[in-house]
Amino acid sequence: MKSLALAAAALSCTVALQRASAATDEATANPNIILIYSDDVGLGDIGCCGGPFNTPNIDRLAESGTRFEYCYSTPLCGPSRCQTLTGRYPFRTGLNSNHSQNAVSPDREVMLPTVMKKAGYATASAGKWGQICLEPRDWGFEEYLVFKGGGRYWSSQAKSAGAYNLNGDEKVMKDDEYMPDLLHSFAVDFITRNKDKPFFLYYPMSSIHGPILPTPDSKEAADKDQLYADNIEYMDKLVGKLMSELDRLKLREKTIVLFTGDNGTAKFGAEKATVDGRKISGMKGTMLEGGSRVPLIVSCPGTTPAGKVNHDLVDFSDFFSTFAQLGGAPLPEGVTLDSHSFAPQIQGKEGAPREWCYVELDGRSYARDARYKLTNRGELFDLGNAPWEEIPVASDTKDEAAVAARAKLQAVLDEHPAKPAAPGGDKRKKNKGGQKKARLAS
Repeated sequence: MKSLALAAAALSCTVALQRASAATDEATANPNIILIYSDDVGLGDIGCCGGPFNTPNIDRLAESGTRFEYCYSTPLCGPSRCQTLTGRYPFRTGLNSNHSQNAVSPDREVMLPTVMKKAGYATASAGKWGQICLEPRDWGFEEYLVFKGGGRYWSSQAKSAGAYNLNGDEKVMKDDEYMPDLLHSFAVDFITRNKDKPFFLYYPMSSIHGPILPTPDSKEAADKDQLYADNIEYMDKLVGKLMSELDRLKLREKTIVLFTGDNGTAKFGAEKATVDGRKISGMKGTMLEGGSRVPLIVSCPGTTPAGKVNHDLVDFSDFFSTFAQLGGAPLPEGVTLDSHSFAPQIQGKEGAPREWCYVELDGRSYARDARYKLTNRGELFDLGNAPWEEIPVASDTKDEAAVAARAKLQAVLDEHPAKPAAPGGDKRKKNKGGQKKARLAS
């Protein structure tokens, strides 16, 4: 009798575990995916990345999920967005600066929403759409509220600043409307209407791209420094409101939320955005660590390990394959992808991490591994003290690790030739934050 009781108990436990596993699989199969794509937000703008600003809601995302320490974008918004949506580096798509948006075409490129739709996903874009040609619907987004240009906040900020595009119809903001709030309302409406099916929401926020203007929460006497902090805090507030909506709809454990920035901090903010109290090497538009290394936080309770910091290399081409794998979507045939899925790492598994990342902007490029970085001008840097310092390595060094890194990274650059800079291309290529001044005071 005793053995029968033990057998029955064991069977009961097995059944319970199977049911729990099935429930987990059901919750994570074809998960909803939200990519929150903040604008001009670098490491030094986010509290949990070591920044000085107050970002409690984004910090809670990191506490409930995984923060990726080494995520690399391109250093400018247009190429960055194109790389995310196509899974391909700029030299392949042709969009290697903010002046080359007409280089991409649906005849040659397949974007993420088209891939996700094939797996049954509803797709939407809410936010900036200025450096990619045509409209979001031409690239697979079924719904969208988008605007062109830099940061968009109040209708009175500049001529035509109140204009936006809602599913193909041109609209104008009312005097008391605030674009970040409009984007939030659109996003909430989209996920509410699609709560019973998987959805992919691409959410390139207005915040915190300049001009730095008062938010609805700002005080009248706030100076520009305070307004910068106000904009970060309002962005964080909207992230928290979106998480509350997912909780209300009982979608939080069915939704993988990713928060990142399109490139490093812009010039004005770079004076204030520090990591652990120290100035970062470079900023938006430069080929330095602060130009491309951005926050990446992934959260889905029950799927992502809570409070984990992952040190694998990730770059912006990787979102493509990662989302396709998470959603069970087939990758496009006949397309050369640079994308490397980090879906296993999101789920707390080891995966197959990248050995290097590649960054390109307007004729310049570099490849980096866990320790070294090599530019297409032949400059090798030791990143052992990054993001604060990038130490030049002499070309005739005898250090075996540095010599091996140069050979390995040169092979990467040989296979990834940067597209030449366009005549009259992006002025940031002349930015004083070039590699010659990479070494900063510790």
